[in-house]
Amino acid sequence: MALIMIVDDSPTEVHVIRTALEKHGFETVAASDGQECLSLAREMQPDLILMDVVMPGINGYQATRTLTRDPQTENIPVVMISSKSLETDKIWGMRQGAADYLTKPVTEAVLVAKTRELLDRTPG
Repeated sequence: MALIMIVDDSPTEVHVIRTALEKHGFETVAASDGQECLSLAREMQPDLILMDVVMPGINGYQATRTLTRDPQTENIPVVMISSKSLETDKIWGMRQGAADYLTKPVTEAVLVAKTRELLDRTPG
């Protein structure tokens, strides 16, 4: 089954997303900030990364830009999930290399559907 990395500094958000995904058969791993995400992504090569934007240290935009420009991680799709809901936030996220941008709160149905859609699109 696919391995999904959840990157969020809120333990509550991680729990909610993890519970929803694992209920549908996905394996999950969590990172609490952008720096941890970068290390884990290179090491574990998840099939998809769900990335918060507002985090201490390396934020989600910076982490996404780094991941999508690194030959080791460039083929891992990143979906930004944030409470930042302005169109400019979404555009900026996509410019950093995100495959999609979802606004919190995300329903379980949307989360699972988007995860499956992106995994189906990803070669490999």
